[in-house]
Amino acid sequence: MSCNATAKDRDFEAQRQKIEQFLQTVDHKLLVMSGKGGVGKSTVATNLAVFLSNQGYCVGLLDVDVHGPSIAGLLGLTGLGLNVIENRIQPYQYAENLKVMSIQGFLGQPDAPLIWRGPMKIGIIRQFLGDVDWGPLDFLIIDSPPGTGDEPLTVAQTIPGCQAVIVTTPQEIALADVRKSIQFCRQVKMPVLGLIENMSGFICPDCGSTHAIFKSGGGEKTAADWNIPFLGKLPIDPGVVTAGDAGRAIDSLTSHTKEEMQQIVERMIRQLQN
Repeated sequence: MSCNATAKDRDFEAQRQKIEQFLQTVDHKLLVMSGKGGVGKSTVATNLAVFLSNQGYCVGLLDVDVHGPSIAGLLGLTGLGLNVIENRIQPYQYAENLKVMSIQGFLGQPDAPLIWRGPMKIGIIRQFLGDVDWGPLDFLIIDSPPGTGDEPLTVAQTIPGCQAVIVTTPQEIALADVRKSIQFCRQVKMPVLGLIENMSGFICPDCGSTHAIFKSGGGEKTAADWNIPFLGKLPIDPGVVTAGDAGRAIDSLTSHTKEEMQQIVERMIRQLQN
């Protein structure tokens, strides 16, 4: 670095080096994204991380949705503060193989809003990568807010080798936004690992029949049209809502949804091995 570099420049370079050192200890980096809100993206990201950790992988789950962080709530961590030891942020140790990081841990009040512009969001994402004591990871799962704004763009520009897992629901209005997400990935040269269709049919708990409330198959067709791997479908399941509100992952369920999520994880692992 030049002798004329400012203190700000030196700090940025030091942080860049810390981020690079951390990323060298991560085997797979996955950005879970969606074109629009309300498709269950955070629930999918959370359960991907939990199911991977249950298989013995060391997993970090990072919530970069600073305006609407929901990972902490889905895992029962809301209200628990985060610690800093020797200038290193200590992530939540949710399970033996799963560490979790969310801005929620720094909020004095759980419902306090963060009214930040782009530079602040970019800065905190970089801090989550460079200043958190993650340790070596097999997987870093990153949950981003909907759309193609600051957060997913920062991840794409900061994490070389990151791959996208795109979540959609079957109806056309969601698929239209998914196509924007696919185009975003192609423009920033982020490979798409696969697409997951969430809320794909409702399985009646009484008779066992499936009702396509939001249609079904649109995600699979979109994946085929764009030559993207299709990872699987998850149904509408009241048990998932109940588990999420109680701060529990769906591995606690005994349901068709749990079986489908396990198959999605297995397909994802096979896709990464290809």
